Amino acid sequence: MTINPLRDSETLRQQKNLTTTQKRANTETKEGVLVNNFIKDCPDNKINLQDTCDTLVISENSRMPSRLYEKNNSPEKSILPISAIAVGVMGVIALLSAFVKRNTRINLKISDEKRLPQLTRNVALNDEKHQALYQMIASPTRKTILAGTGVLTLSAMAFMGKTFFDGFKEVWVKKREADIQKNMQEKLINIETQSFAGKIQITRTMLSEKANEFEKYLSGDKDKILPNFGRHTSFTGNNKSENKSSMNYFLLGAGTVGAIIGLGFLSLKNLSKSKKMLENYVNNTKNLISNIVKNSTNNTKEQDKKVLEAYFQSIDADTDTIKKYLSQLNWNKTDIEEFSQKLIKKSETSTTKVNETIGGDGTPKPTFYSHVDDYRAFFYNWLLDTNNKQFKQLFFGVTAITALSYGGKLAGDAIKEVQVKKLNAQTEIDLQNRLVSTELRNFKSKKEAAIQPLVDEFYKQAQNGKPKEELKVMADNILLEIKNGPPFVYS
Repeated sequence: MTINPLRDSETLRQQKNLTTTQKRANTETKEGVLVNNFIKDCPDNKINLQDTCDTLVISENSRMPSRLYEKNNSPEKSILPISAIAVGVMGVIALLSAFVKRNTRINLKISDEKRLPQLTRNVALNDEKHQALYQMIASPTRKTILAGTGVLTLSAMAFMGKTFFDGFKEVWVKKREADIQKNMQEKLINIETQSFAGKIQITRTMLSEKANEFEKYLSGDKDKILPNFGRHTSFTGNNKSENKSSMNYFLLGAGTVGAIIGLGFLSLKNLSKSKKMLENYVNNTKNLISNIVKNSTNNTKEQDKKVLEAYFQSIDADTDTIKKYLSQLNWNKTDIEEFSQKLIKKSETSTTKVNETIGGDGTPKPTFYSHVDDYRAFFYNWLLDTNNKQFKQLFFGVTAITALSYGGKLAGDAIKEVQVKKLNAQTEIDLQNRLVSTELRNFKSKKEAAIQPLVDEFYKQAQNGKPKEELKVMADNILLEIKNGPPFVYS
């Protein structure tokens, strides 16, 4: 039941907010106390084993913990995982090659309507530095070189300015953080003193209680003492509270299941309504198509083609639907056949070409375009045409707004970080203050766990008829164990 005196809860709580030097000094202090109490002060005048047993309160029939000899060693691993990884990687490569082979076979046999279109690689120059450099390389004129050099220079100046202000912000935040830590350490002194004093008081109270108890037993008033073997302080919960908590969990679970079922029913209902609305839309569109087909003539043919094509696309018409309605047109059979084949082919085609102004003409070669959202773009435009005063005004206005926005964000972030650190420090202080009572209960529980077996042994030896002189030796050592034994208290 003992714990590492250098890893107890109070030590961890103290060292959480200490510097490296303070942690080292704190640890060395504890090590010195251990050496002084348990090595230098160890008694050397041992008379015999019986005296030693009484002095150290050694039980006659104590056993090692049953789990001491459990062996939970995992079996030694073989190189099978390494082999499996190697084989697995090669298997993935083999599957990939089979996929490529299958794709090649499919690509040779697929129809033009289902084939994926060719792509033009669009290289976007979204950074003004890249755009300026591209212009210098693509069309190296006096203006483009001057404008590009100006943009690169302005970029370097902005980078250095940003680096300076970022560093200034970090230094300022670090100084405020040091002040916050100093104030937190000052406030933690009182909290740690409360914890330390409380543990000292617990030890003194236990010494007083056990001393009075042993005194009554050794002085002949043992009838007033009822020895309790294996007595420990325990904190039992309220059964009513536990039952209430269980009922709350049950109600919460039932409510959750009910909510899931209800929402699922509502979702299905919404989907059914959506399906019905879509069916009504399709039927209405088909009525419009039917009216256009009946009233269409050779004079309105070209105009009706566009409307019919749009309507058929809106309802995602299949081949049979297209043929059914178009066969009723009052056009020439050749025109009807050509228009029908056009719509059928379009409905069966899986892809469509992207607009050339956006995606190029489909040639699988790279193309370049520039889409810049950067204050340096206005500087570039001004350098290309310095006589345009509006370019100049745009550059200074956008640059000023950009600089002010960045400076405001930087200041806001710095203030936010400092305030967050202040609040976190106050939260830590509040937490440590709340943990004092928990730490005291933890200390008392562990202290009782370390002492109670010795007290049980004392009463057991007393019932077996051990002389009071020897019982006194045991009582003295139990009191010494209470005072100096684990868990330990340090300042």
